[in-house]
Amino acid sequence: MTEYTEAMAALPTGVTVVTVRDGRDDIGGTVSALCSISADPPVVMLSLSAEGYLREVVDRQGAFAVSVLGAGHRALAGRFSAEGRPSARLLLDAEPHARGEATGALVLTEALAALECTVERSLEVGDHAVYFAAVAALPRVEGGRGGAGPLVRYGGRYRTLG
Repeated sequence: MTEYTEAMAALPTGVTVVTVRDGRDDIGGTVSALCSISADPPVVMLSLSAEGYLREVVDRQGAFAVSVLGAGHRALAGRFSAEGRPSARLLLDAEPHARGEATGALVLTEALAALECTVERSLEVGDHAVYFAAVAALPRVEGGRGGAGPLVRYGGRYRTLG
């Protein structure tokens, strides 16, 4: 681990699952590089590995959904970050989920919060693609198994607050 990587590991970040409806299947991945950029209008920034398939599909579709994970979603975060993972549809098979009305992407209905977004701008920065996306819809979610607190990434591990 480099000094830079160690320093960035000290910054706690929220953990989300980002999904995209592709013509062939549903694609998804665990993402902790998401933040609010503007409240009026609502815009988020998403950063994805420039070499990843998720980036390729977001570029092609121009839209994605975000499910904010709660403390009870640690295993789900691990499944969505595993190398060679199956489709998002299969990963969510045992989880309550629905298709977002604005993007058609899968949304975890027991997430702490959910967003459907459309890409407005993107650029490459280092080894990542950065997206600025308008929030097109806020799917109704129930929190459920997500628990009261968020799942966070800190020190290279998933942790909970409290």
